[in-house]
Amino acid sequence: MSELLLSNEGTIRLAFFLGILIAMAIWELAAPKRRIEIPRVIRWTNNLGVVVLDTIIVRLTFPIVAVGLALLSQENGWGLFNIIDVPIWLAIIVSIAALDLAIYTQHVVFHAVPMLWRLHRMHHADQAIDVTTGLRFHPVEIILSMGIKLFVVFLLGPPAVAVLIFEVVLNGMAMFNHSNIRLPKKFDAILRLFVVTPDMHRVHHSINPKETDSNFGFNLPWWDRIFGTYIAQPKKGHDDMTIGIEQFRTVRDQWLDRMLIQPVKGPTHGYDPKDKKPNEQE
Repeated sequence: MSELLLSNEGTIRLAFFLGILIAMAIWELAAPKRRIEIPRVIRWTNNLGVVVLDTIIVRLTFPIVAVGLALLSQENGWGLFNIIDVPIWLAIIVSIAALDLAIYTQHVVFHAVPMLWRLHRMHHADQAIDVTTGLRFHPVEIILSMGIKLFVVFLLGPPAVAVLIFEVVLNGMAMFNHSNIRLPKKFDAILRLFVVTPDMHRVHHSINPKETDSNFGFNLPWWDRIFGTYIAQPKKGHDDMTIGIEQFRTVRDQWLDRMLIQPVKGPTHGYDPKDKKPNEQE
């Protein structure tokens, strides 16, 4: 079974990606949480354009991806789980949790280090969070993230199937918890005990700096609670909160060419009074 899954990694990942993207897009149309002012055609074409660019760059930059490295590590006895003898089910569970913790830690660091924040803020500059926001990351950030992931896989030596599961879940959950969908409050309260929900992660995209630096988790909600970075609800409520960051507030900033140069534009934090006013549109 594992060999079948791994031999069809690309097909499996693409199928889950398209299936979840389409499902969340339909859900957003049927039960939206917030009104989106910027035309969907502008946001979607440019956000999905980033996905295509990121995919091409990763394939050209890395001769091997995470699942391939896990297989190579298994063949050569690299990493913790290829040295110690533990049941496969335990190795899978611990590996997925460890990889998720690594992504949480990376996320915190990308907010804390100014040069890394310049890369990551392209993700936060989206003014209308929806399913495509979960795919919108600067190519340089994607390269760094892949390098970190490969390093963790090398040290951990996880089963390849665990890496595949994690990759599929991470991608799917990023689309789910960025989605502009409305969930019943009681259901959300229960669900966020186990996974990061859209209402939980939306707080992280608030323009309020304190809220921006909270709720860093993508899959598991527990790290934020353990490390004190959890905020249950935005101060202004989900309907009235402002999404995005202060530097990039025009429609033109949502175009791919402008997104790619955001890391070198403006101050690292805050609104630059020399720029146009936040509510000015192009």
